Amino acid sequence: MTLFKISLQNIKKSFKDYTIYFFTLILGVSIFYVFNAIESQTILLDVSSSTHELIDLMNSMLSGVSVLVAFILGFLIIYASRFLMKRRHKEFAIYLTLGMSKGKISLILFFETIIIGLISLVIGLLAGSALSQLMSIFVANMFDADMTKYEFIFSTSACLKTLIYFGIIYLIVILFNVVNIGKCKLIDLLQASKKSEKVKIKNPYLCTIIFFISAIALGYAYYMVTGGVADLDYANEILIPIAIGAVSTFFIFWSLSGLVLKIVMSIKGLYFKGLNCFTLRQISSKINTTVFSMTFICLMLFVTICLLSSALSLKNSMTANFEELAPADIQLTKKMNFDKETYLNQGYSLEQIENSKLNIEDTLKQFDFNIDDYLQEKVEYNIYNSEDLKFKDTLGSKYKEVEEKYKSLISYEVEEPIIKISDYNKIAKIYGNETYTLNEDEYMIITDFDTMVEIRNVALKNNETITVFSKTLKPKYNECKIGFDEMSSNHINTGLIIVSDDVVDENAVAYNSIIGNYKGDKKEVDKVVINKLNSLIDNPLSSKYVLPSGSTRLAIIEASTGLGALVTFIGLYIGIIFLIASAGILALKELTESTDNKERFEILRKIGTDEKMINRALFRQILIFFMFPLVLAIIHSIFGIMFSSYIISTFGNKELLPSIITTAIFLIVIYGGYFLITYYCSKNIIKDQTK
Repeated sequence: MTLFKISLQNIKKSFKDYTIYFFTLILGVSIFYVFNAIESQTILLDVSSSTHELIDLMNSMLSGVSVLVAFILGFLIIYASRFLMKRRHKEFAIYLTLGMSKGKISLILFFETIIIGLISLVIGLLAGSALSQLMSIFVANMFDADMTKYEFIFSTSACLKTLIYFGIIYLIVILFNVVNIGKCKLIDLLQASKKSEKVKIKNPYLCTIIFFISAIALGYAYYMVTGGVADLDYANEILIPIAIGAVSTFFIFWSLSGLVLKIVMSIKGLYFKGLNCFTLRQISSKINTTVFSMTFICLMLFVTICLLSSALSLKNSMTANFEELAPADIQLTKKMNFDKETYLNQGYSLEQIENSKLNIEDTLKQFDFNIDDYLQEKVEYNIYNSEDLKFKDTLGSKYKEVEEKYKSLISYEVEEPIIKISDYNKIAKIYGNETYTLNEDEYMIITDFDTMVEIRNVALKNNETITVFSKTLKPKYNECKIGFDEMSSNHINTGLIIVSDDVVDENAVAYNSIIGNYKGDKKEVDKVVINKLNSLIDNPLSSKYVLPSGSTRLAIIEASTGLGALVTFIGLYIGIIFLIASAGILALKELTESTDNKERFEILRKIGTDEKMINRALFRQILIFFMFPLVLAIIHSIFGIMFSSYIISTFGNKELLPSIITTAIFLIVIYGGYFLITYYCSKNIIKDQTK
């Protein structure tokens, strides 16, 4: 019982030392609970069955991510325990001198860990429970769900999972403390405060050379993920600029530790002003001895900024273009006009090949399904293919130039989709897009995919002719026009060749499509139509006909919303945890340094330095230490976000400002919070004990 009282007194006495530890534990517990409580919150949402399937997938993925999060938080908590152990070396030495056994010291630490763990769990779960109510509103907004059934929810499953995961982490911390105490020697504990890192002045010329080489390599990595992204042949080649960037970051920190000190020392007025010489040597010493840590933290911050910005932007991009990309209620498509020889080899029956001449409407009537009963307006059209017109053929003399620049980004052997001008104009009218006219010897290209616009404009500006169904055509316009024929959640039209009606061979292989808008209640009609389409597969007649596939506006909205929410929640979860880990490691390193350098600040007081100057020097020292990895991470992130924007452009809206502002708020609140707590804790550590 006496040891338990000692543990309580130690916690009360050293509460200020435990601030960072408490802050990290409470923040970790609350964030862990909030994201694991989403499963309980989504049960009450009034959404469709398909959206519930997406929500179930999201919850499963969040559970998997929670394992990774637990490992990260476990590492951070153990790292924090190391700081607390180092802070108390003198205390442990006194215990041993007074005859206390190492087992009893371990028992004191056991009680302290249990008490701190219980307090952090209670406060963290209370904070998490409050935050999860706000999260439930965010979740409902993400899925466009009805909030009329909202009620306060405390997730028992999330609470239990949090208790289990953090219980395991605290158990590991206890074992870690016991092992460390067992290894301690009295002489080492007594002399621990006298040990300090030596400042090694690096050769400034070598540092300068390495800095410039690293900066050039970093610039090349930036180019590869922005201006040179099209030169990356395969997806895994993105690892090359990432590796170059990581190595360059390490050597930039390595060279700066010697370079900055030498540069500032050469500016006498700045170096000898106030406590600048002391502050600068402190900073140089830290960077010199923590190059690997600074690199790791910088890269974690970079990942955090890109992850948060891109995840939030992707959700906005996927849900911002429904009116543009899915303007009709339904689109049905089926392939028709099969030739016997080709399609027998592909597994189609003779009856299916013969009946492939039927369009969608006639095919559905064979199943007593009249699509007109459900549509107030519709448009029917055909998209044709010709073996004589492949993508590379549309590039003409520019083919080699384009292939060299974009390499394996595109398949150049794919057959081009061809549509009659009259059919396209019917689509354009129902979609509210611009209509066009063409002469018999002219063609034009419609696309809405940015990269393909650039590629196709190369050929169009060169006035390249094409051959369609044995007829040679010239471009009417020297650039692509923006448009599409297929409803989707993103911009996927890589090119649609529009020609005069007289050019098309009506017997060529084609995709027959119907676009329409429902009668009456759109949700109810959509449900009926989809059920009827799904039931066709089980109909005995299905073996005789090629069945149409359907895409509806409501399904596109639900799929896009669900995928956007999934990406956003996982991005937020990992991003926030990475941010906590980065700031926590920096804070603990700075507190450790303050503990080690306490005697140096005492010397400053003895030579007459006032407290304001000491506190100002400490503030600058901690600010620079926190800003060093953040500034480089922000520079990395500018180019990382540019690369993300290139990927997100597929989904349309590339507006990143709102998500960048949100990311900045997270950085200010969490990273800034750790900075302020670190400063005040460090000030408490180095304060004059004689007062």
